[in-house]
Amino acid sequence: MPSITAKLASALGSVRRPFAFAVSGRAELLAPDLYVEGVGRIALPLLPVQARELVAVAERAPFGRGSETLVDTDVRRTWQFTADRVRIEGRHWPRTLEDILGRVADGLGIGDTIRAEFYKLLVYDEGSFFASHRDTEKTDGMFATLVIVLPSQSEGGELVVRHGDREEQFDLSVAEPAEAAFAAFYADCVHEVLPIRSGYRVALVYNLMREGAPLAAPRYDGEQARVTSLLRFWRNEAGPAKIVYPLEHAYTPAALGFDGLKGADAGAAGVLAAAAEDSDVDLHLALFTIEESGWAEVVYRGSSWRHSSEDVFEVGEVTDRHVGLGEWRRPDGAVSPLADIPVNEDELSPPASFEDIEPDEEHFQEATGNEGASFERTYSRAALVLWPRSQFFAVLCQAGLDATLPFLEDMVGRWTADDGASDGPVRQEALDLAGRMVSDWPVEHWPPGMRQEPTQATRMLRLLATLEDSDLIRAFLGRIAAGGDYCAGDNDAIVAAAGLLSIEQSRTAVERIISGNVARSLCSCGNLLLRAAEAIPDARLEVAARLVTGAVAKPPEKHSFHRNERPDAYFVVDLVTALDRIDPDLSDQTVGLILGRPARYNFDGVLVPACCRLAGTGATRSPAIQRLLAACCEHLENRIAQPLEAPRDWRRSADLVCDCPDCAELGRFLDNPEREIWTFKAAKDRRGHVESTIRQSRSDVDVATVKRGSPHGLVCTKNSRSYEERVLQRKQDLENLATLQ
Repeated sequence: MPSITAKLASALGSVRRPFAFAVSGRAELLAPDLYVEGVGRIALPLLPVQARELVAVAERAPFGRGSETLVDTDVRRTWQFTADRVRIEGRHWPRTLEDILGRVADGLGIGDTIRAEFYKLLVYDEGSFFASHRDTEKTDGMFATLVIVLPSQSEGGELVVRHGDREEQFDLSVAEPAEAAFAAFYADCVHEVLPIRSGYRVALVYNLMREGAPLAAPRYDGEQARVTSLLRFWRNEAGPAKIVYPLEHAYTPAALGFDGLKGADAGAAGVLAAAAEDSDVDLHLALFTIEESGWAEVVYRGSSWRHSSEDVFEVGEVTDRHVGLGEWRRPDGAVSPLADIPVNEDELSPPASFEDIEPDEEHFQEATGNEGASFERTYSRAALVLWPRSQFFAVLCQAGLDATLPFLEDMVGRWTADDGASDGPVRQEALDLAGRMVSDWPVEHWPPGMRQEPTQATRMLRLLATLEDSDLIRAFLGRIAAGGDYCAGDNDAIVAAAGLLSIEQSRTAVERIISGNVARSLCSCGNLLLRAAEAIPDARLEVAARLVTGAVAKPPEKHSFHRNERPDAYFVVDLVTALDRIDPDLSDQTVGLILGRPARYNFDGVLVPACCRLAGTGATRSPAIQRLLAACCEHLENRIAQPLEAPRDWRRSADLVCDCPDCAELGRFLDNPEREIWTFKAAKDRRGHVESTIRQSRSDVDVATVKRGSPHGLVCTKNSRSYEERVLQRKQDLENLATLQ
């Protein structure tokens, strides 16, 4: 059974002309030399004095009724000059007329060349009008009427054109001297001119002809009825979230718009616009883009290479492909704020629309280093895009958080600005979108290490807290617990949102987040435990606390991609402070675990800075904190007690990581109390090895390569770096000890 996308393409297949029955616009006017019998040359813009002269010598414009030609000012009150009384000249006028005819042909979907036959000049004064009527075809091949209004001062006189149940109204007043207004409509259309309210107007009327049988205004009643039925069925039944109908012509972003569509594209857009409105379906225009990349193959020609870049490479395999829609336009001409939205294969109408198209750009990259030859190519086409209005949020969610979060923020902002009624339609729509976003929230996107900047989860939590929907808050906290994009920067928002839940729900949410993330975000979970202990009263967070301390006791998984982040001083402060609030005995046990793992919780990098922060905050010195402080003080005192004396000679430590002959010679140099400099002449690899040994052994030696003679020499000069570092360390130890005591 054909899919909805195949059926829609079939229904639109016979629409080959624009849906428009009338077209209007303004054109640059290179003013003609206009002569009227009885008046002479006419100045433009039309002057009132000349307008009165024209009226004085003109005849009343008649109208046709059947085979009769009548004059009746109750039906038509207008003045006219027939073609034999008017002369239009001027070198530039043909160019103005040609431009207008080209735009009329495009607007009405006439593929053939059309020509214009001047019919008459009309003069409208105050009160002039023409009641609703239909033109007669005055000559063979005539299919439409063209009206060109020359510059003049007037108000009113709008042209109304009707075709079937559709109506267009055009304001043809034009006062700009370098501009003309025009309108063209099929001869079978009913039209009228509304009364001129003030001023005068002069208009040139042309019959439009083409070769062959006269055309009538396009009617796609059958196609529109079928498309409407298909869209209603699609709206009510399961199917793709949206339908993408590629257009035939190419359009640049600057020229993209419903009013600029050509030929069959304009026809399809017209049918879809009417059917979509009757089916509660949204219609947009967008640029459809495919971006592909992958590896390329080198093409051999016989036994030799072909050297032109076009021939050397060809596409091997596509390894990366993105299909998306952007540059959105609405039917009213406005630019839509929608972001890039991906496209699924089942959404194309007809299916497989892009299987045989040629890329707009294709570039090949030669192989470099370990990388093979590669290619990149892009395709771009315009497309009409439809979705049921009830499914707009489902389509929006396809674009991801970069599109949905700003959209939801805008909705919540409008709701709060409108007094924040809890049962208002804007809030209900915001909750609908938020529910979809929570369900689709990405998981298994884990940040490396302890990031401090809030992720998009914070933005979402703040919006949910503003909407005050506890079910969505609880569901979203569950998504974070499942391994969403989470870091310490989100903890404030997590605790604030959890505070809107019941105590039991808050505790459960915190436990689940810690359980789901502690193995890869230990520091973030320690901070969350502290924030929750401070902000949620009576939460009884013992289970959450034991989850974190359990991760402290567990050795890191050295070969796991999701291994624990390395704990730092901030984590120790957060954890001990939180445990003191929740369970002091557990806090003391945890300090014991930390002190028993010096490789992971070393004094100088973690524990001493943590204790200095605890001392600086004036935190209550609980037994656990006292124990930690005592251990750090003992560490500092032991190091301070070690003798500190400047080197008396040039003997330096010779505890080297290598004992090869070259490094043995280095060791003898270090142990020599009288020798400051040693030059080691050897090949480059041997010099490099000795230099590496000096660096790995942290020897008090500066090195420099002297490129004189052969082989080059590595100049090794002893320094007092170890002593200088110990002097700085002693100063820092004394300051830290003073802080801790």
